[in-house]
Amino acid sequence: MDNGKDQITQAFEQLDQALGQLEEVVDAHIENAQSLRDVEEEVQRMVADRGQMAEALDGVEARAQRLEDANREVSRRLVNAMENIRSVIDGAA
Repeated sequence: MDNGKDQITQAFEQLDQALGQLEEVVDAHIENAQSLRDVEEEVQRMVADRGQMAEALDGVEARAQRLEDANREVSRRLVNAMENIRSVIDGAA
């Protein structure tokens, strides 16, 4: 009879070990799933940030273009003014 009890005890110990291993696997799976959710959330934040940065960059590029256009206009006007001044000086001389 002791042999039967030993076998039952051994079977319970094996079952307990198997349940412990199963619990560890389930815990690891849950942690991995949470890590995956965290990564997905971070990717979503990065995509949103990228969109905001792209929008800001578009604004900066548009402003740079306006400044470049204004610079060209100022340069054109300065050249015209210098030519007018030369013609006045040449006419007075």
